[in-house]
This record gives sequence, C-alpha cells and structure tokens, in this order.
Amino acid sequence: MRAGPGQKCLAMSKLYFSYAAMNAGKSTLLLQASWNYNERGMRTMLFTSSLYAKADAGKITSRIGINATANLYSADDDLCAWISKEHKRKKLDCVFVDEAQFLSKQQVWQLARVADRLGIPVLCFGLRTDFRGELFEGSSELLAIADNLREIRTICHCGRKATMVVRRSADGRTLTSGDQVGIEKSMYVSLCRRHWDDEIGRSAAATPSARAARPRAVKAKAPVKKAKPKAAPAKKAKAAPLKLAAAARARPPRRTKR
Repeated sequence: MRAGPGQKCLAMSKLYFSYAAMNAGKSTLLLQASWNYNERGMRTMLFTSSLYAKADAGKITSRIGINATANLYSADDDLCAWISKEHKRKKLDCVFVDEAQFLSKQQVWQLARVADRLGIPVLCFGLRTDFRGELFEGSSELLAIADNLREIRTICHCGRKATMVVRRSADGRTLTSGDQVGIEKSMYVSLCRRHWDDEIGRSAAATPSARAARPRAVKAKAPVKKAKPKAAPAKKAKAAPLKLAAAARARPPRRTKR
C-alpha cells in the first residue's frame, strides 16, 4: 500500500465479520484464532461486551470449556483510541471482538480505522439478527463496511441450516416482543427460516397445524335435475311373413289352350 506524504507504509489490514445464529461456535473459533497468534509469539487484544460480564471480570468463554481474559467494552468507549494506546505501549498483531452485534455504528467505524490507519487486522464475531428477525446495530454496520464477511453455520432441529433465533420464556413459550438484548443464552434457540417463521407465527395461515384447525369450506351441491321420462317409441308393425305376403298378392288368371 502506497503511503501519503509523511506517512509510514502500513501492511494492508482488513476488518472481518464472522456471523451466525446462536451456538454455532463463534467464541470457539475466536479463541482458537487468538491462540494461533499467541503460539507464534504474536500479541492479540480481545474484547467482549460488558452486557455479558459477570461482575467486573471480562472473559470470553466457549461452550466446550475454553476461555480467555478479555477487555470489556461499553457503548461509550472509543475503541480506536483504546487500541491505539495499547499498540503504542507494545505492538499488537491482531484485535478480536466477541459479541460484535452490540457495537454501535461509531464503534464499527473506529475498528475500521484500526485496520486502515494502524495496520492491525480486526476480527469481529457476533449474531446477525435478533429474535424478531431484525439486524442488530453493530451487525448492520459491519455487514455494510467490513472487508470480509463469513457465515459460520449451525443447524436447525430439522437438519437445515439455522439462520434465525427465537427467544423463549421460562415455561417454553416463544416470545415475539420485548427488549432486543436478552442476556440469558439458554433463552435462545437457533432455527432455520421456515421453522422460525412457524414459531413466530407470521405465517400461521400456512402452517400445517393452522390448516388442520381451519374448517374446510364445503361447496354447495347443485340441485339434481330430474330427467323427464322419455316417450316410448312407437312400435313398428311387423312385416308379414314372406310366404303369407306372397299368397296375399293377386295372381293373374291362367290362360287355357283351345
């Protein structure tokens, strides 16, 4: 990359966004990638949302049991200034952001500047949509400006790719309204678009259960017209037997010989 006047030439770095539904292994992939950097003697900086913090301890935890200490970010933090300060203290080779859906639009641009101006690659991991099927603010901006987008796949109970998330109450009911942010992860279930649509009830008329419950329309039968009795055809007189008919004919008188 060509540097401007008075600028140092920086290696081309990118802003990455890896997105998925719940329980797709996003945190596991983040921790594995960070480990790969550290194993080669490179330094990484990890962030996660303060919304998921227990007490004041920042930690990224995977469902398979691995974890790592992370910095907690909130909506008011300037991530570019924070990372720049740490980079000046000691060189950073990569930045990782978990729960990136909770970033503000301004923070997404701050991370873009980290890649563009500091030459540090930034890898963000998060959800794309909420339980209502709407984009998170951070995810929306990342989808708009990230250099590289990657979908991490997981599956629905039917075996199709899960791309949507439903929120359920403690008694198992599917919720269709409420705050966008719900912290308890056990409340969420990942589904394919078809089954999410059924759970939310947007296409109730199209679901098999709704069709079964809906009374079938019965078409009124047209009255059957009675056929008028047909007149019996007139019987034709039978032809007389051939012999009788011949006998009935008048015979000419015989001529006698004189």
